[in-house]
Amino acid sequence: MPRSLSLYAFGQATGLFLAITFTLCVGFHVLFPNQAIYRAFESLLPGFTWINWTSFGLGLLESYGFGWFAALIWVPLYNVFAARDLVPTVGISKKAA
Repeated sequence: MPRSLSLYAFGQATGLFLAITFTLCVGFHVLFPNQAIYRAFESLLPGFTWINWTSFGLGLLESYGFGWFAALIWVPLYNVFAARDLVPTVGISKKAA
């Protein structure tokens, strides 16, 4: 049973998760404008200003990109450590004298 993760699958899943979350948060702020969600976005997403279609597209693209950034770091690290677990260890056995 292979224990390695697919970089493509993990990158797509994480990128889409963050893009969908961004869209839901923007929608929440449109419905409830007294909540100050946009300040967090302005500090976390370079170039993002509240809200026009260009800024929304930029925030969506950056959220998706941050998902891939996380995948590019996480997946190789996981695969290295998962492969180390598969290598059999050779134990020193003591024979009775």
